[in-house]
This record gives sequence, structure tokens and C-alpha cells, in this order.
Amino acid sequence: MTRADLDKDPSDVRRMFDAVARRYDITNDVLSLGQDRRWRKDVLDAVAPQPGELILDLAAGTGTSSQPFADRGATVVPCDFSLGMLQVGKKAKPHLAFTAGDGTKLPFADATFDAVTISFGLRNIVNTVAGLSELRRVTKPGGRLVVCEFSHPTNGLFRKVYIEYLMKALPAVARAVSSSPDAYVYLAESIRAWPDQQGLARLIRQAGWASCEIRNLSGGIVALHRAYAR
Repeated sequence: MTRADLDKDPSDVRRMFDAVARRYDITNDVLSLGQDRRWRKDVLDAVAPQPGELILDLAAGTGTSSQPFADRGATVVPCDFSLGMLQVGKKAKPHLAFTAGDGTKLPFADATFDAVTISFGLRNIVNTVAGLSELRRVTKPGGRLVVCEFSHPTNGLFRKVYIEYLMKALPAVARAVSSSPDAYVYLAESIRAWPDQQGLARLIRQAGWASCEIRNLSGGIVALHRAYAR
């Protein structure tokens, strides 16, 4: 089993990410045409970590998204439920506190973190509102949430071209560079089925977050959602 289906069975999703772990970062770089680096910088700026803060980076994978928070002087906890991802990450970044955890049952106490963030992982949690509610539970009152996720391009013509790329070109490119290309068929399908910017904002508010702000990146291919714990 190297890919999940849109029912997002946690065991299937975990096995899928274990299978892609070895070449995950380089595959993402190729498929995004290098834009993933810019998106990580946008996430960093949106979280605005301060020295001494404690930050949860959920669905952190190999920790590529986590290191910039540490570089800013914050203490970051990269958390993921794929042991394959965590093993690859720990080998490359042994100084980071990699932690295994399910997004719907986080292994942290209430009101632990100053900020929580998840990049390209919320889409893979079986229950989106449950995952957002768990993130709210472990965040201190007044703490920050930043979600970076694929979204819907705002230009109609560009959106049609983008969907064609997702469903045809993306799996073909993945076959050339990924250690488990079938997983990227799920990636394309899950992006196409994901809510648009306002739809995700409604789910964030439903989970108890306040003052949700939206910023489109790359014409809406990706969107940042920033909110605060009540």
C-alpha cells in the first residue's frame, strides 16, 4: 500500500508517507518548481517566532519546515505520525525534538504552545475540525495558528490549467523523482477535493479559533490562514 484514498484512513496515510519519506523533500522541490522554499518563508513570517517561544510544527515530516523556527531562537517541536518521516528527519537534524503524534490526539498538555502551525498536512487529517480543535487545545490563550495549505487559484482560467497539471503532469513528474509515485495521485486528488479559502476559514472558526485572516500565495495555489486562540 503506497497511497491513501480520500477517506483518509490514518493507517493508509501513515504508510503512504513512510513510503515517500526518503525522497520527500527533493520531490516537493521539483513538483512545486522551487516555490515551496518561498512558502516556508511566508509561513515563518506569519508565525513570527520570538526567542524563547515554544512552537508546535505539526505534520512536520522531516523537519525542513521546523528548522527556520529554531534559527529564529524559538524552541520548536516537529510532530508527525509517520515514523518513516521522523526517522529521516532525526538523522538529518538530530538537534530537533522530533515527536510522534496523531493530529487528532496530540501528545501534549492543554495550553502548551505559544504558536502552532501546520503546512500541507491538515488536508491529510481524517477529521479537519477535530485536528484544528486539537491544535486549539494545546495553544495558550492568545496564541497563534498558521495553516499553510493548497487552495483554489483565484483566476478561473489559471485554475483550469492548474487542475490539468495536478491530474496529469504532477503524477508523471512524481514517477521520475519520487520513491513512491503512486502517493502523488492521492496528493492531486486531495488538493482538488479540498475546500477553498473561505471554506477553510469557516472550519477554523468552527474549531474555536478567532480573527481568521487569509493570504493567497502564488495566485491562490496555496493559502495562509492565520488565527488566534480565544
